Amino acid sequence: MASLVKLAKATLRPGIRAISTSLPAASSGAPPANGYSFELNDEQKEIQSLARKFTAEEIIPKAAEYDKTMEYPWPIVKKAWELGLINNHIPEHCGGTDQGVFNGCLIAEETAYGCTGIGTAMEATGLGQTPVIIAGNKEQQKKYLGRLIEEPLVAAYCVTEPGAGSDVNGVKTRAEKKGDEWILNGQKMWITNGGVANWYFLLARTNPDPKAPASKAFTGFIVEREFPGVTPGRKEINMGQRCSDTRGITFEDVRIPKENVLLGEGAGFKIAMGTFDKTRAPVAAGATGLAQRAFTEATKYALERKAFGVPIATHQAVAFMLAEMAIGVETSRLAWMRAAWEVDQGRRNSYYASIAKALAGDVANKCAADAVQIFGGNGFNSDYPVEKLMRDAKIYQIYEGTAQIQRLIISRQLIERHLSSA
Repeated sequence: MASLVKLAKATLRPGIRAISTSLPAASSGAPPANGYSFELNDEQKEIQSLARKFTAEEIIPKAAEYDKTMEYPWPIVKKAWELGLINNHIPEHCGGTDQGVFNGCLIAEETAYGCTGIGTAMEATGLGQTPVIIAGNKEQQKKYLGRLIEEPLVAAYCVTEPGAGSDVNGVKTRAEKKGDEWILNGQKMWITNGGVANWYFLLARTNPDPKAPASKAFTGFIVEREFPGVTPGRKEINMGQRCSDTRGITFEDVRIPKENVLLGEGAGFKIAMGTFDKTRAPVAAGATGLAQRAFTEATKYALERKAFGVPIATHQAVAFMLAEMAIGVETSRLAWMRAAWEVDQGRRNSYYASIAKALAGDVANKCAADAVQIFGGNGFNSDYPVEKLMRDAKIYQIYEGTAQIQRLIISRQLIERHLSSA
């Protein structure tokens, strides 16, 4: 297989740009005249193929080692940057290719198939960038998104705190306006890319009234890592996705210029929630990639391992487990595709994004656990890949909104729809 690095160097710009300029323009999800289509267009097939080759060459051979060392996979991230496999949704006026969410999900599923720790290291910068994409002015976008195009840097999304995860109203980090600056104090926790990011999107309380509604209480800021008073903590040692950089960050009298306020004072909650409409589908795609890997590994093993004189795949107990895994993978993929397609059409997709995230997260965990079961004692051993898959899967039911929060969002949407149609 030809080196993807050579492929990148052979093009004027990384692989994704080469693909997007060499093929006719195509919507990332527009249906044909006769309705639904389950066929990827030519551009999407090329992007998927590029991501699949990159995963096979660069991620899978090194996944186990990065899991052991827990080092941030900078060499892989830099190669992904060279090929345009990250930053692909940055607007063209900043030097990006302005790809839709659907195309990004194709990449996310493929890279997660290889390693969700490395996949998260690559994808988390997209989470940090999205608030600037949806709410930043041209100057902010050019300065901070353009910086990520010019060199292999990453961003981070800085909202969660030690006492505030799903309950955003519990955010205690505060920013107080002083002349043309804001003075920021507080602590964030479980920030992916926290120790390696060049800049953060940060949510802080700017309305001191504890009774102020979330829609008016918080403001979104762009905070540079090098601002005085920004101190990332130690790298957290997590159950899975161990090469992803997760840290707490302390902010002490950090001076933020007014030019770094996104959209306006009090608009932070709207920006933070709007971001999830675009980023939960890629998370669901990542979970689908892990589930697919678990299914693939379990199927191969079940066809090779024999019990009572025949491959264990021929025993109904195992065959039915494989069938259930296939059902989960296929429906999860359809779910993220619908969620990504909806937002690429310019429609609010909170309902579909939460369905995709909740379903795919649960399926990833079940497929990983079933794969371990099919491997038996070998599955419990770290020399086999499914042990890592089981550890990596759990976070999909937690980050970017827990499985329970997704169900809360879905149920509220159902009730709103019923009441509006009554």
